[in-house]
Amino acid sequence: IEAHQWGNAWNNGIYPYHHYHSTAHEVLFICHGKATIQFGGPNGQVQTVRAGDVVEVPAGVAHNRLDTDPDLVVIGAYPKGQSPDMCLGEPEERPDTDQNIESVPLPAQDPVYGEEGPMMRYWRQPQSL
Repeated sequence: IEAHQWGNAWNNGIYPYHHYHSTAHEVLFICHGKATIQFGGPNGQVQTVRAGDVVEVPAGVAHNRLDTDPDLVVIGAYPKGQSPDMCLGEPEERPDTDQNIESVPLPAQDPVYGEEGPMMRYWRQPQSL
């Protein structure tokens, strides 16, 4: 991932509560086990991820681990130059978080495929809320 300008990596699970990052995009590499994750807040989509999956989470998208194997291993990382904050969707976080999300630049490269990866083709700057 460092070859594709992603870093600040961590090895852990996924938090079991809705949270998001207003200052950084995030990538989750599912290395072992599986988990059920809800994206987009309490009414968001629920997805099951398994070993070998890569999830690219744009800044501002809430995520929450609903269920997991006890042996889940996740490696997460952020684009170089971006440092994640921890937001819970509390009213007092706004409007600062909205402004942060709007100003987070697209990553320089896709964390897996580099300059020509799908992230670079399909991601767009977040729209104003």
